[in-house]
Amino acid sequence: MNQTSIHAQPPLNFITPNFNPWIYRGVKTCLPLWLQWQTTIKEIEGENVEKLAHLYQQFQERNIRFLMAFRHPSVNDPYCMGYLVWKLLPKVAKEKKISLKNPLHSHFIYDRGIPLWAGSAVGWLYSQLGGTSIQRSKLDIPGLRSARELFVNSQFPIAAAPEGATNGHNELISPLEPGISQFGFWCAEDLQKAKRNERVFIVPIGIQYFYLSPPWQAIEQLLTQLEKDAGISSNNHSLDPNQLYTRLYQLGEHFLGVMENFYRQFYHQTLPQKSEQTFPERLEKLLNIGLEVAETYFNLQPKGNMIDRCRRLEQAGWDYIYRDDFKEMNKLSSIEKGLGDRVAEEASLRMWHMRLVESFVAVTGYYVKDKPTAERFADTVLLLWDFVAKIKGENSFFRPQLGQQKALITVGDPISICDRFDSYKKNRRQAVNTLTQDLQDSLDQLIIHS
Repeated sequence: MNQTSIHAQPPLNFITPNFNPWIYRGVKTCLPLWLQWQTTIKEIEGENVEKLAHLYQQFQERNIRFLMAFRHPSVNDPYCMGYLVWKLLPKVAKEKKISLKNPLHSHFIYDRGIPLWAGSAVGWLYSQLGGTSIQRSKLDIPGLRSARELFVNSQFPIAAAPEGATNGHNELISPLEPGISQFGFWCAEDLQKAKRNERVFIVPIGIQYFYLSPPWQAIEQLLTQLEKDAGISSNNHSLDPNQLYTRLYQLGEHFLGVMENFYRQFYHQTLPQKSEQTFPERLEKLLNIGLEVAETYFNLQPKGNMIDRCRRLEQAGWDYIYRDDFKEMNKLSSIEKGLGDRVAEEASLRMWHMRLVESFVAVTGYYVKDKPTAERFADTVLLLWDFVAKIKGENSFFRPQLGQQKALITVGDPISICDRFDSYKKNRRQAVNTLTQDLQDSLDQLIIHS
């Protein structure tokens, strides 16, 4: 969102799911063409899809309810989930003679912030496809109530990304948010109250991308572009992974030093000198400083892990931009509107620090060094491109395309919620935390480590 367009506005409204069979058919028909024209994905394969077919069959027979919890490494993941349910699922069901009724579809939970940067038309389309919006950083009563109702009573299963946002890593999972686990227990609780016998499951879905040919040339060219943005001159254009890693590490060191000086000079922060800590330690310290700068402005105390802190900062920023006292803007004076706009602009600027941190939450400093594959190089170089784009004020959504890819979607073993329900009744917080960790472990086991 361009800073000049930031204005104080009324509170964000909940976008009601409104499944439209005609829109569903149209999007389902157009999906292969969209994948071909708008993404680098040329192949999509599914593993253990028969398992999902049996789950859909039991769902349609009203024996179970389930939520598909899918990995979220890329903005292309929703297209892959659509392809899984609309294309791969009916194909496998037919091959295995598993009887399923049409339409085959799923509701899905999406971040209410997506239509803010992708456009209101996306919010409308998601609604027509049965998506339900949620503000992930607050107690969004309408959003929670809608997702909970869909999980218990809708004609389709439901899907959500427990990581909450893309993390840009094919082989690393960000810490999961506990909301998906809580939805599972709420569903079991609501079914029990209604004296219904359906069992409840959360189904891990792995999504991973592989380049059809290692795009070393494109990686080197993007690395050269980033070096130019950083003011670094390099005459080494070798495609040897070891030499590329040296350049990548030097670029990361340079960016880290620039940002450390930035926070020292302009935000009066104390950061250790380069020689005093390792790269991962310096990075973690820098990310903490970035969050603290934003938290100080919003008068927030650091609480929870980095993802928790990012969510709280996001909500604090939205509260300054989308304001309850601006519901009737026609009754506000020009002075009130002008001051509201100034506050909104500054809130957006402070949220920028959080957005930088959000992009690097999963960065370890060892990801490429441990296994210098083309996929890991590409993940890291593209994250650095995101970083530069955000600093330059450009839209980081339109990433460079490095090469054609294959997507692999793997259906994991369903996790029974009912088997854990007695534990939930004894200690709700502990049961949610345990389920969240078990789901994280399940998703991690679905990753193919190259």
